Amino acid sequence: MTRRAYLTALSGLVLAVLAAAPAAAHPHVFVNAKAEVVFASDGSVQAIRHQWSFDEAYSAYITQGLDKNGDGKLSSDELAELAKINVESLPDVEFFTAAKLNGRKQEFGTPGEQVMSFDNKVLTLTFTLPLKTPAKARSFGIEIGDPTYFVAFTIVDQPDAVVTKGAPQGCVVRVNRPPKLDDATQKRLAEADITATPDVSGLEVTTRALVACP
Repeated sequence: MTRRAYLTALSGLVLAVLAAAPAAAHPHVFVNAKAEVVFASDGSVQAIRHQWSFDEAYSAYITQGLDKNGDGKLSSDELAELAKINVESLPDVEFFTAAKLNGRKQEFGTPGEQVMSFDNKVLTLTFTLPLKTPAKARSFGIEIGDPTYFVAFTIVDQPDAVVTKGAPQGCVVRVNRPPKLDDATQKRLAEADITATPDVSGLEVTTRALVACP
């Protein structure tokens, strides 16, 4: 499934989503992200808990018509079906997540605990992405983002951007964000064909984080 098809699965009318953003611009959707690496009581890595907040334009479009009771607010119940559609579509884009445990690439199980909220014009999706085979780790690395830059992920520049839950004593987290794209590259992407996947070869557009344990 292409990134365009993925967005279609989320909204049903991707062209209208693109129309809500600047014309002929890449990327098409912006996401501010946080992540929590969840450990079990035996010290094994169990899951990644993602929190993705979408840009205001995309949030406004994708939530149209979801206020069923007309109270001017969007409850978690009103957003439940949208959250389900989002999460069910993620395997086709590899969850926008890659993970290595002790240097070995990991596969993921079926996501769970998906919930959406809408606050201050921003739609946020939170869900748990379990490892298919949990295991103890001296190192656990994750990479978050869309390598095609159709969706632009930014790991927030905050102390809780990537954290651990239940980790063994002594584990530390290091986050490596990609450098900001220069003006010429941003101009090239903005002028690219809106229907095509942009050429981002040679660019760093994903964020990496490493949990290192003694």
